[in-house]
Amino acid sequence: MKILVTGAAGFIGSHAVEKFASLSHDVIGVDNLSDYYSRELKLLNVQSLNKNNAEFIQADLRYSQYNKLPKNVDYIFHFAAQPGLSQTAKFEDYLSNNVIATQRLIEFAKQCKQLRMFVNISTSSVYGVDATKDETAAPAPVSFYGVTKLAAEQLVLAEARNHILNTCSLRLYSVYGPRERPDKLYTKLIQAALCGEPFTLANGSLKHKRSFTFVADVVDAIVKVIGNENLLSGEIINIGSDVQYTTKEGIETVENLTNKKIQFKIISPRPGDQSSTKAVIDKAKRLLNYQPETSLREGIQQQIKWFENSNLVCKQ
Repeated sequence: MKILVTGAAGFIGSHAVEKFASLSHDVIGVDNLSDYYSRELKLLNVQSLNKNNAEFIQADLRYSQYNKLPKNVDYIFHFAAQPGLSQTAKFEDYLSNNVIATQRLIEFAKQCKQLRMFVNISTSSVYGVDATKDETAAPAPVSFYGVTKLAAEQLVLAEARNHILNTCSLRLYSVYGPRERPDKLYTKLIQAALCGEPFTLANGSLKHKRSFTFVADVVDAIVKVIGNENLLSGEIINIGSDVQYTTKEGIETVENLTNKKIQFKIISPRPGDQSSTKAVIDKAKRLLNYQPETSLREGIQQQIKWFENSNLVCKQ
């Protein structure tokens, strides 16, 4: 199959490209290489894609650069987005990257005559502060990120409702692992432990509960979409771990594995932060035969190893 992956230089997108390539698919990755975080880290991801015989195209989906992209693709996996709860990103950044770019990608997808499915990569943030529900629950996002990702999801699913494209949306839960973004929890914790830097801890967040999900488990679910477009079109599916850990337990795991004590700098709570996430994955088990297998300790151990072996140690 010929597969187009957007956000291919990012954390999860780069892992997905490698997995598709390992399964002998013809993979084209696209990314705008934005400066939201280290360009050096993204370029390392691109090097990894090239080593796996995947083609990389630099293009910004918000603008008229679609002539760079091939139209003879069988699947589109849409990871590209303005992520997270950034203190610097404006609403316009979330709107343009998550909504406008998605709509323009949909219009491009309609020109891809052999396209079998458009797969939108969404987030548990669409559920809101308490993301412990199944896919039938009414979304209640509380952040610009969650609101615009929900809008993007609905734009994609509207194509299936109108019988124009086969589409589905996968809502991911607290993904971590090698290549995790520098602004995410475990990269920051590992850096704090190994580099002796203070970790900025939002007041009250030690009690927050998360469905921390290892990236390889997420990618295993994503690749199972291939060949199942008739079964999955129009569906929303939670992809995550159904085991919860508190932030405190995550911190203690990093400390135990590194044999280092992390120092903290307490900051004000982040607006829009989720207090509890727990993936209800009955639907994913039924439709995708999905079962996450990696324990938190095993996953963090792999992430620490990646961090120690990268040439970005203590520089991110």
